[in-house]
Amino acid sequence: MLLIERFFKYVSFDTQSDESTKLTPSTPGQMIFANFLENELNEIGLSDVKLDDNGYLTATLPSNTDNEDSPTIGFIAHMDTSPELTGRHVEPQIVNNYDGNDIVLNKEENIVLHTADFPEIKNYIGKDLILTNGKTLLGSDDKAGIAEIMSAMEFLKNHPEIKHGKIRVAFTPDEEIGQGADNFNVEDFAADWAYTIDGGQIGELQYENFNAASAKLTFKGVNVHPGYAKGKMVNSIRIANQFMSMLPRYDTPEHTEGYEGFFHLIKFDGTVEKTSLTYIIRDFDRDRFERRKKEFEHLGRKINAEFGEDTCTIELNDQYYNMYEKIVPNMHIVRLAHKAMEQVGVVPLELPIRGGTDGCQLSFKGLICPNIFSGGHNFHGRYEYIPVQSMEKAVDTIVKICELAVQNDTQA
Repeated sequence: MLLIERFFKYVSFDTQSDESTKLTPSTPGQMIFANFLENELNEIGLSDVKLDDNGYLTATLPSNTDNEDSPTIGFIAHMDTSPELTGRHVEPQIVNNYDGNDIVLNKEENIVLHTADFPEIKNYIGKDLILTNGKTLLGSDDKAGIAEIMSAMEFLKNHPEIKHGKIRVAFTPDEEIGQGADNFNVEDFAADWAYTIDGGQIGELQYENFNAASAKLTFKGVNVHPGYAKGKMVNSIRIANQFMSMLPRYDTPEHTEGYEGFFHLIKFDGTVEKTSLTYIIRDFDRDRFERRKKEFEHLGRKINAEFGEDTCTIELNDQYYNMYEKIVPNMHIVRLAHKAMEQVGVVPLELPIRGGTDGCQLSFKGLICPNIFSGGHNFHGRYEYIPVQSMEKAVDTIVKICELAVQNDTQA
């Protein structure tokens, strides 16, 4: 199957994750997709294909070399798409030989991708871009990664002259809600190390990520008829707004970059009697991360001191930590990916991940796992796009990593 044909088929599956279900996988569409991928892995000819009850799909491309010192390498991508925008009825479109102008995604609804808003798209003039119809996300995060891994495995299977060691692949559920590695069996996967194919623009090679936590806040109020409310009504929406205004104004995603952390409000639901806020808290530095969590608790105590005990309750949960401390003693695997990119004509971009991947948790579970580009831009939104040529280079990079690893070629 051709790479783009494969990708178009994958994005037709509705696999949005949903943390509210408390299930694994969190939505039935992910298991439907996993069953489809299971069949495809068998058709390609991989061995040891296994799909467990939690939606974790693994398979093996056996070694075709006599080099007994060749490592076992894994490649991992996730099947779910973001809950932030619908992934149902995705209708991708291709703009061939992009000319650098604004792109009309949906003429009927006047949805336009403006280059003034997304100027980096001009880096792909002359390339072929896959975009949405403006009504859904595209799903390149991370169905592009799955398509690239699958295409690389098919290529290696069909070209036995390219020598490689044992290769393991895994497709996981629920990465977008921070649960993708929760039930991943590292011991059974049995790889020396792995790479998530879950990065953005071409060339990304990442081994630093945010420390991450979620914060769910509940504000209690008292509702009384507004005509008789003086001295009686306690408006939880106003109290929640007061809490939000106490946070640093510019510590938000839209005002930060690089290694800067943030507080990000992702959900607000309120009435006079009860208001709920959901935040994600992010920082690269572990000490600053801990201070950010303590700031939430401090502000919650200030609210309660003013409005009464238990007016504000906070539930803080750590999600994952910066993989940097686990990667640094194993930099040979980064050097291997770096060299592979260079040999296929890709300029490596060693950048911090302003987010997370399954590899963050897996690195702390014993499977060292840096992140490699899949090629997409503007994930989770209607303006998501991915250049065809970037996807092709991701396939080339995976193949080259497998080829270099059997040569024990890890020097930059």
